[in-house]
Amino acid sequence: MSFVHLHTHSEYSLLDGANRLGDLVRKAKEHEMPGLALTDHGCMFGAWTFHKQARKEGIKPIIGMEAYVAPGDRRDRSRSGQGERAYYHLVLLARDMQGYKNLVKLSSIGYTEGFYHKPRIDREVLARHNEGIIVSSACMAGEVARHLQADNLAGARETAEWYANLFDGRYYLEVQAHDSPGQAELNKQIFTLGDDLGLPVVVTNDSHFLQPEDHEAHDILLCIGLGKDRDDPNRMKYDEGLYFKSAEEMAARFADRPDVVENTLKIADEVDLVFEKKYFLPEFPLPEEHTDEADYLEYLALEGAKERYGDPLPPEAQERFDYEMGVIKGTGYAGYFLITQDFIRWAREHDIPVGPGRGSAAGSLVAYSLGITNLDPLEFDLLFERFLNPERISMPDIDIDFCYERRGEVIEYTRQKYGKDAVGQIITFGTMKSRAVIRDVGRALGFEPSETDTIAKLIPNAPGQSFTVQEAVEGLKEVRQYYELDERHRQLFDYSMTLEGLSRHASVHAAGVVIAPGPIDDYVPVSVQTGKNGGDDDPMVVTQYDMNALDDAGMLKMDFLGLKTLTVIHDAVIMVRERYGKLANPETGEEYDSIDDVPLDDPAVYKMMARGGTAGIFQFESNLANDKLRAMRCDRFMDLVATNALIRPGPLDSGMTDVYIDRKLGRKEVTYPHPDLQEILEPTYGVIVYQEQVMRIASELAGFTLGEADVLRKAVGKKIAELIKQELGKFIERSVERGVERSIAVDLADQIETFGRYGFNLSHSAAYSLISYHTAWLKAHYPAEFMAALLSSVLDTTDSVVKYISACRDLPRYLPKLDDSLEVLPPDVNESGWKFTVTEKGRIRFGLGAVKGVGHSAV
Repeated sequence: MSFVHLHTHSEYSLLDGANRLGDLVRKAKEHEMPGLALTDHGCMFGAWTFHKQARKEGIKPIIGMEAYVAPGDRRDRSRSGQGERAYYHLVLLARDMQGYKNLVKLSSIGYTEGFYHKPRIDREVLARHNEGIIVSSACMAGEVARHLQADNLAGARETAEWYANLFDGRYYLEVQAHDSPGQAELNKQIFTLGDDLGLPVVVTNDSHFLQPEDHEAHDILLCIGLGKDRDDPNRMKYDEGLYFKSAEEMAARFADRPDVVENTLKIADEVDLVFEKKYFLPEFPLPEEHTDEADYLEYLALEGAKERYGDPLPPEAQERFDYEMGVIKGTGYAGYFLITQDFIRWAREHDIPVGPGRGSAAGSLVAYSLGITNLDPLEFDLLFERFLNPERISMPDIDIDFCYERRGEVIEYTRQKYGKDAVGQIITFGTMKSRAVIRDVGRALGFEPSETDTIAKLIPNAPGQSFTVQEAVEGLKEVRQYYELDERHRQLFDYSMTLEGLSRHASVHAAGVVIAPGPIDDYVPVSVQTGKNGGDDDPMVVTQYDMNALDDAGMLKMDFLGLKTLTVIHDAVIMVRERYGKLANPETGEEYDSIDDVPLDDPAVYKMMARGGTAGIFQFESNLANDKLRAMRCDRFMDLVATNALIRPGPLDSGMTDVYIDRKLGRKEVTYPHPDLQEILEPTYGVIVYQEQVMRIASELAGFTLGEADVLRKAVGKKIAELIKQELGKFIERSVERGVERSIAVDLADQIETFGRYGFNLSHSAAYSLISYHTAWLKAHYPAEFMAALLSSVLDTTDSVVKYISACRDLPRYLPKLDDSLEVLPPDVNESGWKFTVTEKGRIRFGLGAVKGVGHSAV
């Protein structure tokens, strides 16, 4: 006996479904079901991930949606349906690629055009996008069911006939195998209607949770979603039979109608939907004299390289340039680079601060030549393969930092350039984490907020040290005591354990933006997240797929990050120029066109940091960073880069950080695992600190190409056990073949596995250390301007304002050239601006924006 569930809700039916995608797939496999459908309410949030997981387990994935259908026009905000309803339910399943594309359109239209309580579609758009879709009449909230329950047989017939005519041979009436009040009677009526109209009937179970024992936890989930108390007699309740039933259970309910089970197999058999790996890059508009993206990119990059390195290019730069351009052309990503350099160039032209680079993109000389990054990869020995690996081609990933006050202008520029419907934000899902789920469940069970708050605060949630509810109950004595207190508390914890980690709400990714070759909903479904994507009349759409699914779907996504520190540097430089007429080193008189021209070997900067003057210095404000910089007597730029990489849990726990410091100060001898590695590990005193060093070691000793070495780096960094074993085995054998002693090769493989696991990206560390250095340079030479800009960046946070005013008083400890502390004068209606400013006498005047209750318009 076989059966396929065609009406199934996952956690992406937010606060209504309690099934995790992996659990659904596993259960279908356990029951030896050939296929499985996912039909979340009005959305396709989990569709791509579900498709991927099901195929991996050998289950045929059927992508669907339980749509909300408006009784009339989708734009009409009234309750005109049977029983004053604003919408009916309808199950839609994608039969093939055309059906999938239509489902994407319908789901998107529900949000962008039909949203009223729920994302609604209507008959008009169903008629327009019906091809390739299989339909069933859904649950007791379906239109046919509503009419039958209201004894409106004519309405039920008209509805069924309309759908049957539109979806010819693809429309089924639906009966369900549970005991919700009225379901048995409705099933009889559905069978009668099916016989009268000659329509096929299919059975589903509207599964909302996995197994019978999950019913009570699911009931609590409903209470959380509805904001109701469990004891409220008037709230909605679901039947305990809405779980993921086996084929035998389903068939037993309809023993006299085997056709309804067979129809589930027939539908599953008709479905043929496989996704190919494709990339969807928008076309970059080329100037008239250029007809090819790759040629235009090469032209722009070569001009930029000549500006950076001189004309002709030095041999090393020319060789690297030719190699990178070859890879970029071969992978077809020229358009990606053109799009990125274009909006960064626009930002710079409009005086919007842009970061020097982040992540692995700083390893590209082409990106440096185009002005995408501002860090010379040759000078810092950064690897292009860490960014774009020719041996494992995937979409490059360039994240860009902009001034946090003006980031929106850059996004708006991309919308104007590529089309408003082609640029959107990216969805993210907030989950019920340990503390939050305790509070949510407690509210539904009638606990006082103070009770659950006390319990929640006992569960550690610091990054790297967070506990799940189960871990807390098992491992923390004080939490265990609450668990064993009484039945009420036991329920609180048991339900929390079941529900923990489920998606609770949809939100918008803080930085992610997707740019499509045309309207986004031609490629992936979109939504509108109320109040999250612009309060104006022209909100940006938000993809229904998250970052990872968009990656798999081949969409171009960018991270437009807002970084306050860039605004601080920008504002400080403006104040310096206004006060002194130029940006220069006050001690040497050397002038600079911009902060980027400041040399990285200024002793005053390192002396200040080695004394502990890191308040307000990007990335190095923490006590830990301060302690390490002082301990190592920081005196060069690469110390900043190394500290950035070393003050993380992995290196600290493994003792790498202290080994680095001891070797730098000569307390311990600098040793190298193999003489050939001296050049690679010399900058870090023989310690493997960066991922790029792991790649260089594999290249030097084992003869790996840098592309192969990046595969090894990725395996170790992502802790993929099978791949680590395979790649390290290859490393050992190839090292031995090249004359390295096996014991040394094995020892090095162990070191790579240990240190490589915590190894940090040198490109990112160097780029961010450059920002750190710029903040430190300004603080060392122009403390008043820097601190005024810093205070202005935290106007809305009183605690931070107090902290930095205190730092102004402490400045003479770290800057001996200052005789007195830097005075912050109180607000003055005649002199204060919105932000903190520097007076003629070099003191700081309090900004009115930091005064509670003062609005911007008043200033």
